[in-house]
Amino acid sequence: MIKRIVKMSFQENKVNDFLKWFDQHKYQIKNFQGCLHLELWKDANCPTVFYTFSIWDSIESIEKYRQSEIFEQVWSYTKTLFNDKPYAFSAIEEIIVK
Repeated sequence: MIKRIVKMSFQENKVNDFLKWFDQHKYQIKNFQGCLHLELWKDANCPTVFYTFSIWDSIESIEKYRQSEIFEQVWSYTKTLFNDKPYAFSAIEEIIVK
């Protein structure tokens, strides 16, 4: 499994636009082949920063999603709302702390 976090920072007056856009497309993203889980998080200290947290079955599935029509549609609009460059990273769960 691959866990992926994408940090996005939005123009203050565009946050509601993003939230509506995400709500309209969340099930298409969540139901994309290989996506096992999807969450949207709001930053605790900055109301214009959001994170998507997703779990994928493989890096290949993430790449197929990134090449898909739904990604192009969602991302091409979302990036117009940013006030800073997004940051993304993927991790493989190797160590569990109890």
